[in-house]
Amino acid sequence: QLQLVESGGGLVQPGGSLRLSCAASGFTLDYYTIGWFRQAPGKEREGVSCVDRTESSIYYANSVQGRFSISRDNAKNTVYLQMNDLKPEDTGVYYCRYWGVPGYDYWGQGTQVTVSS
Repeated sequence: QLQLVESGGGLVQPGGSLRLSCAASGFTLDYYTIGWFRQAPGKEREGVSCVDRTESSIYYANSVQGRFSISRDNAKNTVYLQMNDLKPEDTGVYYCRYWGVPGYDYWGQGTQVTVSS
């Protein structure tokens, strides 16, 4: 069974940090782009960050630039999102996505991140 499983979410105070992990099972992450998306209550899902297979191309949304860092460990079949200086507006469900050629598009179930004092 092909699965992406996120972990690492939780409740954190403004200014705090969290590290999200996304582990793949049933397939490897060597070939395509992998990234993180998030959805806040009442808002559309948005892209946060993504990285290509060789880490030669990395994208960050303007709202997280300089605070978040994405990395992938193909040997562990895992991608990470280090989130620093978290703000209340970072609250939402964070999803991992792995996609490539048409028809090859996988999402995790999401992990909740809540930034609140």
